[in-house]
Amino acid sequence: MNEYVDVDAMSPVDRAALKRLIMGLADSKRLMGIRYSDWILGAPTIETGVATSSMTQDEWGHARLLYSMLKHLGEDPVVAEHDRPAEAYGNLSVLDEPAENWAALVSAMVIADGAMTVALAGFAGGRFEPATSRVAKMVSEEEFHVSMSTAWYRRLADASEEAQLLLRAATDRQLPVALAWLGTNDAAKEALAAAGVTSTAAEQVASFKDAVRGVLASGGVDVDAVAPAGEWDTDRGRGLGQPDADSIERARGDRNRALFVE
Repeated sequence: MNEYVDVDAMSPVDRAALKRLIMGLADSKRLMGIRYSDWILGAPTIETGVATSSMTQDEWGHARLLYSMLKHLGEDPVVAEHDRPAEAYGNLSVLDEPAENWAALVSAMVIADGAMTVALAGFAGGRFEPATSRVAKMVSEEEFHVSMSTAWYRRLADASEEAQLLLRAATDRQLPVALAWLGTNDAAKEALAAAGVTSTAAEQVASFKDAVRGVLASGGVDVDAVAPAGEWDTDRGRGLGQPDADSIERARGDRNRALFVE
């Protein structure tokens, strides 16, 4: 690997692109954790509920580490984590609202969590030192998520007709959005790839498809035949829209703040 990128020497445009990348990953991790936490008590089995609790902790811990990287850009991680409006969030947009059923969460385990892992791997292999030293561990901790998501996706794909229909509906809705999140090659992504900070959009899409092709095929989905969603917010690096108000309150810790004592 070449020497680490000198953040102080980066152009304002490239620094903004790096901030967008970090925020998008951190926000996605934060919201993914919330989506897992929604099902701790509602999972189909006690063991699965315990597993979603563990994955919630993983995602929130990863988010905290990612937000902390903003200090290398002269940004306040506390503000980023606890003091932004919904319209500033750069998370993968399939996480904007709660999963309406277990099948939708299982689909998000494969698609949303899988897309984040690919993006993290591309970041870990780049030239931004905080990412190379910390993100690789995050990627390794995702192995359990992959194992569980694959098992549950295949299980639902082979279950009742209702389960199959719910799983397919969620997959058809989520997959184009994830492909766009990874593969929309705007100026910010091009700049970071050119600087060696992360892998290219094309490389990430290819890695993602390789990772999910087999499991999605069990549900009758051909990942290579699906087109990415077309709507894109360049400023935030995500699809249009924003997380719902309840999710933002939970992500920022608004309710816990009322308990703080000076």
